[in-house]
Amino acid sequence: MVTPPRDDERAAPAGDAMAVVDARGIVTGWSEGARLLTGYTAPEVTGRPAADLVDADPAGAWRDLREGAAVVPVRHRDGSRIELTLRVFPLHGERQAYVITASPPDAWERSLGDLAFQQASMSMSVFDTGQRYLRMNDTGCQVMGQPWEVFRHRYFPDTVEDAVHSRGFLRHLEIVVETGRPVHYESWTRSPSGRRMHAWNTEMWPVRDASGALIGTALAAFDSSEQFAARQRLAMLNEAAGAIGTKLDVVHTAQQLADLVVPRLADFASVDLLDAVLEGEEPTVGVLGAEVELRRAAHHSLTPGVPEAVIDLGAADVYPPSSPPAQALASGDVVLTRTGVPDLDAWFTRHGARSDKLREAEDHDISLMAVPLMARGTTLGVAVFVRLLTPESPDAFDRDDVSLAQELASRAAVCVDNARRYTRERTTALALQRSLLPQAVGGQAAVEFASRYLPALSQAGVGGDWFDVIPLSGTRVALVVGDVVGHGIHASVTMGRLRTAVWTLADVDLPPDELLTHLDDLVGHLATAESETAGEIGATCLYAVYDPVSRHCTIAAAGHPPPVVVCPDGTVQVVEVAAGPMLGVGGLPFEATELELPEGAVLALYTDGLIEARTFDVDAGTAALCSALAVPAESLETMCDTVLKSLLPDNPADDVALLIARTRALDEEQVAVWDLPSDPAMVATARRHASEQLTLWGLDEAAFVTELVVSELVTNAIRYGGSPIQLRLIRDRSLICEVSDASSTSPHLRRARTYDEGGRGLLLVAQLTDRWGTRPSGTGKTIWAEQSLPIGEPSLAAFGL
Repeated sequence: MVTPPRDDERAAPAGDAMAVVDARGIVTGWSEGARLLTGYTAPEVTGRPAADLVDADPAGAWRDLREGAAVVPVRHRDGSRIELTLRVFPLHGERQAYVITASPPDAWERSLGDLAFQQASMSMSVFDTGQRYLRMNDTGCQVMGQPWEVFRHRYFPDTVEDAVHSRGFLRHLEIVVETGRPVHYESWTRSPSGRRMHAWNTEMWPVRDASGALIGTALAAFDSSEQFAARQRLAMLNEAAGAIGTKLDVVHTAQQLADLVVPRLADFASVDLLDAVLEGEEPTVGVLGAEVELRRAAHHSLTPGVPEAVIDLGAADVYPPSSPPAQALASGDVVLTRTGVPDLDAWFTRHGARSDKLREAEDHDISLMAVPLMARGTTLGVAVFVRLLTPESPDAFDRDDVSLAQELASRAAVCVDNARRYTRERTTALALQRSLLPQAVGGQAAVEFASRYLPALSQAGVGGDWFDVIPLSGTRVALVVGDVVGHGIHASVTMGRLRTAVWTLADVDLPPDELLTHLDDLVGHLATAESETAGEIGATCLYAVYDPVSRHCTIAAAGHPPPVVVCPDGTVQVVEVAAGPMLGVGGLPFEATELELPEGAVLALYTDGLIEARTFDVDAGTAALCSALAVPAESLETMCDTVLKSLLPDNPADDVALLIARTRALDEEQVAVWDLPSDPAMVATARRHASEQLTLWGLDEAAFVTELVVSELVTNAIRYGGSPIQLRLIRDRSLICEVSDASSTSPHLRRARTYDEGGRGLLLVAQLTDRWGTRPSGTGKTIWAEQSLPIGEPSLAAFGL
């Protein structure tokens, strides 16, 4: 609403365009300014209706004027038409009259533009080409914290601090002058009038005169702090998708959450988890309203050294029911609080260390947010975010911060739960696999061995690598290394089944190539039976049999890397073994390779994870293995360590099994061999040979049983087997009696009836010896029986004889 002029203001200066019109619409007053604007003198207009001057509908123009102001077309004295901005003011007195003021429309528009500039809600300024202030609106003055007079004609750098953002701002002003083009400048800084950080979006553009010459620079600065904070929140969420959960490790994932939120969301962050989560078990929260024990998994601080932490990493602490972490766990909701709230202050006071930390920061309040970590309906722990409230950063956590924290915690919780599940499966698979691997191997003296098994540390999980040392008859030993395709519990279970099958087939004493053929059939059957549930099953295996009597080693492989031999003179060579198909392929033969090993030779068997660990190709990995084995070592244990250190990275991606065996050999004095004709009369001769040999070995106490065993086995060989027949006695850790014949038919135990004249021989052998069995030979079969040697057997001198 326009206020009418007072009586003492009615006399306007001559330069103002003004007319006085009475109630009848007759012009009664005409100023010099009105003459200059319309060309009419006062005598020419006074006494005439004002409507005569209007080049439009007078009634409509008057209605518009009664509302305050209007643009009205007026007829100039020279006959031209001009548009004037008219405003009407009523005069109060004895007679009703009106004062009408006039101005060109562009002047009114310029006045309106000036008001809009001065009253704009964003900071606006105008600079000359030398970056000196020419004009600043009210909002700009508020931002700068000083009245306009302080900045008038001053050089911009003289009005602000010498900082990076100030120099960047000045440079953009100069760019506008240099290029004549608009520019955009973004900055994150404090305004001179305050301490709080703000995000500014500033548009700068050139100002030109009527001729087009650049005469200055104008700018408008928008405080985009809210939009900037929203973008930062979205950026954090986007970063969280790639930064949290990169490893299937519970503690590592918790630390990634703490590292992400500091300092962008909080000044300090901690992540406490239930013990069951760290152990990979299914967590359970106690009774609501009760104390809860949590273990510190991670924390991070804006201050180096994390001085705010009162709990060490890995340490546990008990949280009372009223504490924010316990409340968050019990309710499943975010607990937002700050110092001055009774529950928080009481918790700090009750905990001595926290109370000390609070006193250290007593000059400032803190804002605290406890966010539960929940995934798939399971409560895992709680994350605590703390913000120190200072004059520079006085903002406590708000609803936007709570929403961001909930989203981050939700993503982190899923990753923590994934890591927990992986930990549980890995622990189960590793325990299963270790239980299936040999714990101790006794009953053989053919080799001295050392072994290593290292599970994979990758996210793929535990694999199906295994090794075995299996005692065989005749003091022989089987060395086995295998690798099941895949990882996880299924691979471990498959490994256990194959290992059991190898033991069973080894007990039958099959040659290596035949054993792998049977094992291949088994894998094929397993794959067929489980194809709908477990997918394909595949494995590699290397099976070697070493005989310390002949010093021969027979090796067969099923898609497995070849063994490496280190001779006593230090030379190293890879054994040329036919690779053979993988187990489970079916229909292809396996070939055995036989070589003679000198006593003291070292045989290294391994899985492919060893030679492919450092992204070697097979040849480079095998060469590296040979170099490591060539390094002199005090023991086989040291040799194993040297090999692993040389070939494996810190975090191997695949399981590694390594078996290193040093061969032993039996002296000729420990073995006695007799070839016997197929004549029943030779049974007595065989008993005599055995008795005499036991006497030479000082084993007379074993003579009775041995003669009985020899008699039964040789008799069966003559009666059912046929030539060639051979008797062999071996004295090692036990006494072994072997009889070979030409028949491939294996005998079996049977229970003889009361009046049967035969059929009791093998039953008698089984009762008198520790174990017995049969194995195929090149020309037939060998039946063997083993009995323990007498311990500390007395000599005749002990009795004084």
